[in-house]
Amino acid sequence: MPVIFQEEINRSTRLGIWKIEEGPDFFREKVPVHRAVTHPHKMLQHLAGRFLLQYLFPGFPYHLIQIAETRKPFLPDEAFHFSISHCGDYAAAIVSREQRVGIDIEIPVEKVVSIRHKFMSPLEMELLNPLSMEEYTQVWSAKEAVYKWYGLGKVDFREHIRVTGYNEAPSSFDCHFMLTDSRLNVHLQQLSGLCLSYVVSE
Repeated sequence: MPVIFQEEINRSTRLGIWKIEEGPDFFREKVPVHRAVTHPHKMLQHLAGRFLLQYLFPGFPYHLIQIAETRKPFLPDEAFHFSISHCGDYAAAIVSREQRVGIDIEIPVEKVVSIRHKFMSPLEMELLNPLSMEEYTQVWSAKEAVYKWYGLGKVDFREHIRVTGYNEAPSSFDCHFMLTDSRLNVHLQQLSGLCLSYVVSE
């Protein structure tokens, strides 16, 4: 079974991560293609992410998905709120009937350490004191999840998404999203070499 992680967050919200082991024909029989993707692996990621939506909520109307100018996929009637992320051979999705959501998965790479000043403020560096590539990646991933939750683009990760605290059990960041003055809790997990972050809010 390619689903390596699945969680029912609440009665209306579900999350899953799919390890892509199938070829494109497996997904094309089930999932409509919504945009032209020429790179074969990116097409696989695209298809797997959309396949997950209906895997999590049978009957999810992915034939109705539209793409906003910010490239965020959405349903016009908002019957479901959803967010998709891809990385390497993995696709992740979170779907909710009632709440706004955002998700991100990342494979830690050294580059994230060299660009840390672009997405973390000196105050965040002092507060979180990240020491490893994985810890820096988790901060980046958390901010990506908030960005996708917002969905309207034009977000400066360093200035507009401020991590204000860390909670150990369960692992999460407290965030202040400055553009809407929203206080968010970003849930964090590390599994199968991935950093997972997701946001669920009203």
